[in-house]
Amino acid sequence: MSTEASTTAPGGGPRLKRTLSLWDLVFTGIILIQPTAPMPLFGIVYQEARGHVVTTILIAMVAMLFTAISYGRMARAYPSAGSAFVYVGREIHPSIGYASGWSMAMDYMLNPILCTVWCSKAAGNILPEVPYYAWVVFFALLFTVLNLRGIKSSARTNEWLAAGMGVVILIVLAAAVRYVLRLGPQETEFFTRPFYDPETFSIKAVFTGTSIAALTYIGFDGISTLSEEVQNPRRNILLATVLTCLITGFLASIEVYAGQLIWPAGQAFPDADTAYVHVAGRAGGLWLFQLVNLTLLVATIGSGTGSQLAAARLLYGMGRDNAIPKRFFGAIEPKRGIPRNNVLFTGGLALCGAFVLSYQVTAELLNFGAFIAFMGVNLAAFTRYYLRANDKKLINAVPPLIGFSICLYIWLNLRTPAMIAGSVWLTVGILYGAWKTGGFRRELVRFEVPPE
Repeated sequence: MSTEASTTAPGGGPRLKRTLSLWDLVFTGIILIQPTAPMPLFGIVYQEARGHVVTTILIAMVAMLFTAISYGRMARAYPSAGSAFVYVGREIHPSIGYASGWSMAMDYMLNPILCTVWCSKAAGNILPEVPYYAWVVFFALLFTVLNLRGIKSSARTNEWLAAGMGVVILIVLAAAVRYVLRLGPQETEFFTRPFYDPETFSIKAVFTGTSIAALTYIGFDGISTLSEEVQNPRRNILLATVLTCLITGFLASIEVYAGQLIWPAGQAFPDADTAYVHVAGRAGGLWLFQLVNLTLLVATIGSGTGSQLAAARLLYGMGRDNAIPKRFFGAIEPKRGIPRNNVLFTGGLALCGAFVLSYQVTAELLNFGAFIAFMGVNLAAFTRYYLRANDKKLINAVPPLIGFSICLYIWLNLRTPAMIAGSVWLTVGILYGAWKTGGFRRELVRFEVPPE
């Protein structure tokens, strides 16, 4: 069947088009995460982990790789836009799937808000005469307009963004090499200290830093929300999810390793939130300081656009299955084959949220919903491929259980404000589900998995 063929569902309504290739997915995932993802977090993780940023990035990558495998395997079974919502609901229980989807919806809808706030503040540093509220309106509209252009246009934009950020990363790394060479010969410990510094190492500190460093990978799961728009989803979703995590981990490790060589442990930053910009300035001067600042702004624009895209499709999956009002959230605009209502809805949330939430508060809330969904997907993969399998192979049990355990540990180490606010959001979802089903006496969710 042609990937562009029918845009009509069996029931006669429009459905999403299958236009995305494997590398479209990888580029989408990389931009959603950001090739420069560890840079904004560098200073905070550096302080919490006592300089062991590379170690935290690598530990977090292990957790995300096991979870990525679970996402990819579940996408083979259910090539649907609902992602964690569908996987957990079908394999464990519809009510638990609904809770996972509701938690993940918080994460997805917060990310565009986070990006709108950061972009508005960063742009204000370039043009301080423009007021903050004007930048908020501009970026919220920008994310929305880009996503209303259609999925293939978004994929092309992602490819250009990835290429541009790749060039800047190479420039930063070249400046780092030049800086280290100018320091003269160094002992072996100078090059190994970013991984392990006996003077500052603490397991507790490293894992506290890891709970923050995991944000580097948040967003890879957004690939699975595009399952209904990709060619050969049973193969490409798994490959794209794992490749995205590996590429992100590789790039992130190199970036923070270079940063730690330039700015060794024990030295304070002028501003921890923009620490990597100061690292770039030390390595290359004012011009590199400004270049990295601008690149992080562009990267966050890409992340905001991609996260809004994923949020719109997650809401579409939940709306189509009638977990939330189907008439609005389950509708597809027939001309471009996009869930237009959801794009506009998430754009409105980004606009309003940027006026009432700070960057720090929004960032702290992201992990709550994300890791509930990650744990759910790992359990769903364990249930389907081990508990319900006729041939119970250990290889099908160990990866999802490892992924679940590490994600649980990270989730339990979230700060108290994030746990409280996330619990409130989850409670609201449960109350809505109870109202919708008359106290859970009626069917909560009816899943629909579209044809390939």
